[in-house]
Amino acid sequence: MSACPVAAEPAVCAPLPVLGRDVRVPLVTGGEVTYAALDYGASAPALQRVWDDVAAYAPYYGSVHRGAGYLSQLSTELFENSRADVAAFLGCREDDQVVFTRSTTDSLNLLATVLPPGTRVFVFETEHHAALLPWERRAGVEVTYLDAPRSPRQAVETLERALAGREPYGPALVCVTGASNVTGELWPVRELAAAAHAHGARIVVDAAQLAPHHPVDIAELDADWVAFSGHKLYAPFGAGVLAGRADWLRDAEPYLAGGGASRAVTRGPGGGVAVEWHDTAARHEAGSPNVIGAYAIASACKALTEADFGRLVERERQLVATLREGLARVPGVRVLSLFGEDAPRVGVLSFVVEGWNSSHFAAALSAEYGIGVRDGLFCAHPLVRTLLGGTPDEPGECGAPEAGQSLNAIRVSFGAGTPDEHVTRFVRAVGELVREGARWNYRTENGRCVPA
Repeated sequence: MSACPVAAEPAVCAPLPVLGRDVRVPLVTGGEVTYAALDYGASAPALQRVWDDVAAYAPYYGSVHRGAGYLSQLSTELFENSRADVAAFLGCREDDQVVFTRSTTDSLNLLATVLPPGTRVFVFETEHHAALLPWERRAGVEVTYLDAPRSPRQAVETLERALAGREPYGPALVCVTGASNVTGELWPVRELAAAAHAHGARIVVDAAQLAPHHPVDIAELDADWVAFSGHKLYAPFGAGVLAGRADWLRDAEPYLAGGGASRAVTRGPGGGVAVEWHDTAARHEAGSPNVIGAYAIASACKALTEADFGRLVERERQLVATLREGLARVPGVRVLSLFGEDAPRVGVLSFVVEGWNSSHFAAALSAEYGIGVRDGLFCAHPLVRTLLGGTPDEPGECGAPEAGQSLNAIRVSFGAGTPDEHVTRFVRAVGELVREGARWNYRTENGRCVPA
């Protein structure tokens, strides 16, 4: 049954049931409170539906592929059906491949290894490190880092100029996020894909933050590949996906050498071995696959679709509006943005508070209010430093940073399982901390603020 029936107004849509929704945590000021998990951008809680599906399958767990026993046959069918379910969720084209990996990071590193020699890679400095760092590790690949754009239009224009100036003309790949893991802002993926293809380049979309919050249709976006992680899609069982065009994947050496990737292995005439590799997704899935992880991702994909993803998106927009309106009323709070205050975004938002060390602020939210957020540079150091206006001096002991600057930022993120009350409680807590200060003493331990 849909969590948001067609006849219902978006405002009354209920959050999807997730694990941990009733967990109680202690407060340093005494008592306990229901934990408000507002760090979905790092790892989203598992959907109850996913957990139930995995638990129902667990007694039937068996080896995948080649096993003659019933449980092996059942597990193989479940694994391959999961691949088909993910392909349907992503709107994959008939010839696309869905490769199961460990995470978005693993997916993009896999893609980096299959790039043809001489490929030029174009990537904005605003990317998560998973999308920023893998490319130079591939021998014979040249990377061009593009400056942070200040509007979607500027992003497209920057890419077009860079692609128009590449010499010699050869294989090229553009890597871009679908939604920023720092600001939550939606990037113009369709327009960037059109620009890439107009200049003979391909494009891969880091959909780690997009897929949990917004439908992703690889064919409609005209992307060549998309990558995402299960642990951000309410399926935290150590699996990820790389989906898209098969040719570069099929033509390259396997990501890992081993069983499952090989179709046949024979002794060569010189005493070595000759290997015939699979040309399907199995080529890059050597070893025993993470069946539970793959099945969990497929379960989450089906759960989001059956819950009416569009309604979930609308509900999240309302939570984002509540959050932004609430923070706008708190003096000294600055929300970080590349594209401006009115830019559409998913349920991810980062900010700094004047006069506060971000680690101190996040620690107080946790210890005094039972609210879990994240502080730091969010594995996107160049972007956060650009948004903060440089790299301020390291703050000293836990407390106000020097010159009222913050070395880091605070990120609040939520999704389909977040109750409205968690967002309103967060806004209220931010206001109280800014007006009244922390009610507890904090100290620095291993570079982080913790309750004294």
